[in-house]
Parts: sequence; C-alpha cells; structure tokens
Amino acid sequence: MPGIVIVGLQWGDEGKGKISYLLCRDADCVVRFQGGANAGHTVVIEGRKLKFNILPAGSAAGARPCIASGTVVDLDEVFEELEMLRSIGLEARLMISRSASVVLPIHKKLDSRIEEARGGSAVGTTRRGIGPTYSDKALRTGLRIEDLLNPDDLRDKLEILKRLHGEEPDDFENLRRIGEKIAPYVGDVELYVNDVLDEGGKVVFEGAQGTLLDIDHGTYPYVTSSNTIAGAACTGCGVGPTRINEVVGVAKAYTTRVGAGVFPTEVGGELGERLREVGQEYGTTTGRPRRVGWLDIPLLRYAIRVSNVDWIALTKLDVLSGLDKIKICVEYEYNGKALGIAPPAVRLLSKVKPVYEEVKGWGKISKDEWRRISKRGWEALPDEAKAYVELLEDLLGKPIKLISIGADTGMEVEK
Repeated sequence: MPGIVIVGLQWGDEGKGKISYLLCRDADCVVRFQGGANAGHTVVIEGRKLKFNILPAGSAAGARPCIASGTVVDLDEVFEELEMLRSIGLEARLMISRSASVVLPIHKKLDSRIEEARGGSAVGTTRRGIGPTYSDKALRTGLRIEDLLNPDDLRDKLEILKRLHGEEPDDFENLRRIGEKIAPYVGDVELYVNDVLDEGGKVVFEGAQGTLLDIDHGTYPYVTSSNTIAGAACTGCGVGPTRINEVVGVAKAYTTRVGAGVFPTEVGGELGERLREVGQEYGTTTGRPRRVGWLDIPLLRYAIRVSNVDWIALTKLDVLSGLDKIKICVEYEYNGKALGIAPPAVRLLSKVKPVYEEVKGWGKISKDEWRRISKRGWEALPDEAKAYVELLEDLLGKPIKLISIGADTGMEVEK
C-alpha cells in the first residue's frame, strides 16, 4: 500500500481537509508533518462541520492521527480536537512525536509584536505563534514534547527561554501538568510510520497551507514559517523520498489568498464579493475574509513542478455555477514576453500582466441538484463544467481525478 502526500497548490485554503478525509477512508494512519494550529482543515460529515487546526483532518475517517517532528504543537488545540473526534464516536489513537516543538504563550505574544513592528509591511500572520516557535527551534532553544515529560529538563529549558525573551515563557507547573496529560500519546512517529509502510499499510501525509506559502518556494516574505511542498513530508516525518508513491495536488477552481502579498489574478467589486459569499471564503482559523481571483495557470504549473504532482483534486467547482463567463489566466505578459510558468517571486509577480482565456460558464445549480449530480457521476456534470475541467487538464498536463462540488463529504465526483 502507498505513501500518499497531499499538498495545496495555491495559497492554502484549497480544501485539503475534505480530500484527506476521502483518501483516509482505507488508510492506516494520517500524518501532519509541518506547520501548526495556523492550519484550518474542515470536514463536513452529514451536515456537521468539523474544524481541525493541528490534528490531521483525515483522522475523522478513522485513520490513526500522527503529529510528526516537523510540526509546532499548540497542546490546547490537541485536547480540544481529540474531544471533537470523541463526539463523533472516534477514540483516536493519537501519536505525537517526542521531537515536535511546543508553542508557548510567549510565542503568540512575539508573533503579535513582530507583526505590529512591521507596520505597513505586515505579512498577515495568524498570530498563533508559529514563526517564533520555529525561530526558537532553529536557535536550538525551543521546547520539545519530550521536555514536558522530564521536570528537570523542562525547568532548564524554561530558564533559557526566559533569559532569551526577557519574560516568563509559561508557567512551569502548568506545563508539567500538561506533560502528564500528553504522556500517553508521545511516541516515535517516524519509526511507527516507517513500520506501517514496511507492513504494506497506507499512510496519508496531510500537508497544511499551500505551495505559494512555502518559506523557500513561495511569495516570500508573505509566506508561512515552514516548507509546504511534498518534499517536506520526508523531512518533517522522517521517511525517505522513495517511500512516497503518489503526490496529490489540491486546487480550487479559482484562486484565493488571505492577508497581504501579490495576487496577479485578484478580482474585486461585485464579482469578487459574489465569489467570496458563494464560496464562503472566510478563514477557518482566523475568520478573515479571503481575497479572490481567477485561476492562475502559470503559478499552478510552478506548484505542480516543485512537488512533482501525480494528479489533481479540484475543489469548489460548484462555486462557479451561475457565471456567464469564466476567465483563466493561461500565461503572463512580462517585459513584452510570454511566461507560461512563473516562480512566485514578489517583484516579478507585481509587474506581470495576466493573459486570460475566457470560457463559457454554466447555469446556476442548487445544492440538491449538485447532490444528485454527485450520485450520478462525471457524465452528469454540465457540459460546460466538464469542458472547463478538461481544459485545465490540458493546460496543466496532469489528470484531474477528483472533483468536489460541495462542502459535504459525498458531494464529489471521480473522473
């Protein structure tokens, strides 16, 4: 059985949670390998919305959730989400890597202070303490899960952090109690995941954020604090690259992003408001309204390239229903030249002119009609919707095998 990596191909919020749930229905375990509670993965099961910030959303399908060493962990979120899984009848056998980093109150304070210090150049962080926690990790001063299990190590680490940051990072007794509570879940995730793969099991690696937010391969500095491309599954979980059998890229049928930063295909005005409201484009983690725009092929080609994506799951196709015309940015014009693929370099993207291809839209379709379409399959989609998907396949050179046409699980078609 395979190791499957799920990555977002845009600026996050592509619908990875639902895709992970669908791929995890026969999986042995599902792994978060980077980021922290800045993620917002949503699964809607029989009308109930489950929101995951740190546990992998695929765990709602019954796969064992693992939080690997490449993550930064907000422990309050862990316990809340375990309770959420219990509420749907799942007693998750969570395993957290002893090497994962711990987010502390001081990190959240620092996140806010740094963002305020940037002034007009603020990057739009979620202020969940993610960047400062990774900074402490890189400085080799960070607190790890294993430190919570040893009071002497915990006290020493807190003293170092106090000297570094000039204030108490957290209360010792509080962290000691949390350590006792978290202890049953601590393990060697990298060894366990490799064992599952050795035994022929299926492992889904659930990426957070999106390719264009990768700290090395995104629109820096308007990015997250970790690597979000497929290769991060290997370094963040401790599995070799030959363990990965398949990379699934998730993309919306249009484009969104949260916070500041360049956005070549952004749409404003009445059309932008329509896409935002119909698509319910508000952040799962922050509630902030997302910026919206047309699909961007040059950046999608880049995202596919850097993760060597095998196939694409296209989400929110239903949001485009009712539009007479739909635009697709097929290339950029830059200094009189055509760019079919472009790196997410801020200076470059701020100067490009999107070149659009306009296609015919399809009529407005109700949720009940979409539900009936999902039961009947690909052929039941409107001809214009099928033509849109097939055009994207031609432009991107990759098959689109799964198409989501509603938030609920079950509202999707396979191609």
